[in-house]
Amino acid sequence: MRIVVCAKEVFDPDAVNNYALEGRLAIGDDGKTFTQTSIPRLMNAYDEQAVEAVLRLRDAGQDVTLSVVSVGSQNTDHLKHALSLGANEVVEIETGDTTLDYHAVAQVLAAYIKNSGGAELVLCGRQASDDDQGIVPALIGEHLDMPVVTIARDVQPADGKVKVIRVTPDGDEVVEAALPAVVTISNELGEPRYPTMQAKMKARKQKPTVVALGDLPLDAAALAPKVELTKQFVPEVHGACQMIEGDAATAAASLIVKLKQDAVI
Repeated sequence: MRIVVCAKEVFDPDAVNNYALEGRLAIGDDGKTFTQTSIPRLMNAYDEQAVEAVLRLRDAGQDVTLSVVSVGSQNTDHLKHALSLGANEVVEIETGDTTLDYHAVAQVLAAYIKNSGGAELVLCGRQASDDDQGIVPALIGEHLDMPVVTIARDVQPADGKVKVIRVTPDGDEVVEAALPAVVTISNELGEPRYPTMQAKMKARKQKPTVVALGDLPLDAAALAPKVELTKQFVPEVHGACQMIEGDAATAAASLIVKLKQDAVI
């Protein structure tokens, strides 16, 4: 079974938050990009959990081939991380100077999957930590004519179907879909594993397969952005703390009065 995981390179969200809290996160003159060059880039955490989902299937004895593909990355460290975890193949689709919105990214990923032999299962993170939209997986399913199951904490393919345990506000939901299918993985899957030092050293010597946009059967209309980022800004962080005097009972009563005044309760 060939499983393709779509992995996005993102800024380390912890580092971004630290810069923002310290007031050192700045947007460049274009109004769209960060000026900091020292913020680490890594694999989107939800996508890393999608890789973990495949590795668990392999641990359980399923014969799976894991391909990890990324689009428009600044470097390939996140793909080498996938190799160190046990990916059979990693692919970087180079975009050059072409700016792709999420519609175009989905077109590119779908075209690559179709042209590389297809996949019985396509896994994606439920969303990316930088834009939190979660739109690309659904569009991939649309382009490949595959059913899409979202927010999974467990994935079990067998006998031409995939059983998925979904996370919902009302509890777990178990669904089945015919393969091939697209499934998005949520953090409820659990913590991903760490690679061994030996695996990391071996992965450093390997290079991803590079695919150019021109190698895929996509015309200019398919790559034309439908949504354009016009501006990013860093909101000002304000903190306020009001101390309530008195013993515990008096302070609790005063807090309740204050919360009612502020319409919190």
